[in-house]
Amino acid sequence: MFNNKILLIIMLHILLSAFGCSSQNDTGKTPSVDRYPVVAGQFYPSGKEELTKTLKSFFDKAMPKSSQNVFAVISPHAGYIYSGQVAASAFNQIDPDKEYETVFVIGASHRYSFDGASVYNKGNFITPLGTVDVDTVLANKLVNSDKVFQQNADYHLPDHCIEVQLPFLQYHLKKKFKIVPILIGTSSQDLCKKIAKGLKPYLNDKNLFIISSDFSHYPKSSDAVLNDKATADAIAKNSPIELIKAINSNFDKKIPKLETSLCGFNAVVTMLYITENLKDISIVPVEYKNSGDVSKDSSSVVGYWAMAFTSKEKFKTDEKETDFLLSEKDKSDLLKIARSTLNSYIRDGKIPKIDTSDFSKIIKQNCGAFVTLKINGELRGCIGQFMPEKPLYKVVCDMAISSSTQDTRFNRVKPDELKKISIEISVLSPFKKISSSDEITLGKHGIYMVKNGYSGTFLPQVATETGWTKDEFLGHCARDKAGIGWEGWKTADLYTYTAVVFGE
Repeated sequence: MFNNKILLIIMLHILLSAFGCSSQNDTGKTPSVDRYPVVAGQFYPSGKEELTKTLKSFFDKAMPKSSQNVFAVISPHAGYIYSGQVAASAFNQIDPDKEYETVFVIGASHRYSFDGASVYNKGNFITPLGTVDVDTVLANKLVNSDKVFQQNADYHLPDHCIEVQLPFLQYHLKKKFKIVPILIGTSSQDLCKKIAKGLKPYLNDKNLFIISSDFSHYPKSSDAVLNDKATADAIAKNSPIELIKAINSNFDKKIPKLETSLCGFNAVVTMLYITENLKDISIVPVEYKNSGDVSKDSSSVVGYWAMAFTSKEKFKTDEKETDFLLSEKDKSDLLKIARSTLNSYIRDGKIPKIDTSDFSKIIKQNCGAFVTLKINGELRGCIGQFMPEKPLYKVVCDMAISSSTQDTRFNRVKPDELKKISIEISVLSPFKKISSSDEITLGKHGIYMVKNGYSGTFLPQVATETGWTKDEFLGHCARDKAGIGWEGWKTADLYTYTAVVFGE
């Protein structure tokens, strides 16, 4: 767990002033599907024309782009009059012409304390500049991947730290983008590590991370400058431990009126847990100001840093980090589960008890998998579960039953067929959204497509077994599996995944 000092610091930032992390008035409205702005007219202009003019003025004065391959920024979330200039400098480090698949906008919950992170997946975000689409497919995938990700929309409705970042994205990025809004409600080191582990597979050259945080709250300006430099220097070391040390050191100095050194501490430290062991990463301070620079009151201020995360070359996560590695014993155990379940259920209608005492941790983890049944090499049934909602051994048990009784392409398996059936299991990797079919390697990648609520998939081995071309692979999946027509894949959201495939 984090030091108790840090826990106190995190909780103290809930009641804050207008130039800091000020919470807005409750709207009293029933939550809707789309999340509407609650601080427009308070933190920033509520009219499109005035807001656009305000943003232009900030970007005209913003620090120029100083780094290449920026994949994340830290940006303040106070009222624009105080922090807008610094925020513009943060966003100015991002390539405006780049097409991002998903922008993860991550902040600390100001109103609620809860275990884990809340992912908004109920609709889109609305700002005076228009609608910001939420990547609900990816949001739902996160929620289903681990209990550390929740889906309580109530946490998002009154909180401003994500909302205030969106107009900067809308103004600066020239190409359409989707977001995954995440509020972190915990100060637990273990839970922040789990959140980081869940997000790390999405850290690549095609995604962008926006970390929403102000720095010191309420010391005099001269103290804020020194305190915030110490905090930024620690962040620049790309080490969560160094950041924790710096926050504790700031606290120990007993700086008058200092309530927190970093109000979005849990969001920043989570980002550092993602990047700490990656090579050739630099975290670059871009611009610093505090509210006293605008208010001219140096007796009590809030600090703001713009910081950019960059990589030496185009950033890509090592794909091996996300591989699901199974030992030969793991594979043998899973095949035994599938076989014993199949035989028992078809013959007696009973599901055998599974002794997990000798299982590895790997097959006790939540993971998606398919079970395929064949007779003399011909398909006899295949059903799987994409979302990792259950332990792998349990998924294999359930899918052995489903593939033998619920595949609508075939009749239910009969007892006299059991000796003829061979079992194949495909354990799935996390999904990766792609922007072009050029990113698909036949035989290596499975395909999952979604369009207007319809979806379909083919496992990687389908292309090898059929000998289809890539267009045939996609066309059959679109027409025969998703029901969106032969060329429906061209306008669908496409995802690839790999599979560890083994059989009897």
